[in-house]
Amino acid sequence: MNAKQLMCLAGLLATTPAAFAQAGLPDSIKVPEGHKVAMETTGVGEITYECRDKANAAGMTEWVFVGPKAVLNDRSGKQVGTYFGPPATWQAQDGSKVTGTQLAVAPSTPGNLPYQLVKANPAEGKGAMNGVSYIQRVALKGGVAPGTECTAANKGKQEVVKYQADYIFWAAS
Repeated sequence: MNAKQLMCLAGLLATTPAAFAQAGLPDSIKVPEGHKVAMETTGVGEITYECRDKANAAGMTEWVFVGPKAVLNDRSGKQVGTYFGPPATWQAQDGSKVTGTQLAVAPSTPGNLPYQLVKANPAEGKGAMNGVSYIQRVALKGGVAPGTECTAANKGKQEVVKYQADYIFWAAS
């Protein structure tokens, strides 16, 4: 193999993460066979929680997820979109966007959001989100409910928590 062939092979391996994206992930959040990675992003942002009455538990309170707000960057750090909600919406810089239905979550490491698998709804608008069928949330840092107390005295108070996660967008092969 000459140097040019070796460089091409190295470039190909560096740009084909699909073979590695499923390795080591919990089975419940693996994307079904017949799909390939369409786009990889890193979401950097925050999640808002609110202290509210606990459902079906009179007199008890808990931190409840209100919504996310993040910038989606490609692997070079360039912004390629945003993530916000509710409903959970991933929007590319070209204006195309998808929402989705959560299919599964699985525990990650303590202090971090769980892994997640989302089935994407058909994209709105033409662009990068067209053809996206699944979205995985992996490589998680932070984002869990605040550690501060949630009581009747601070009901209605909102707290913002920083987080980072990789969002892997999949399309049918």
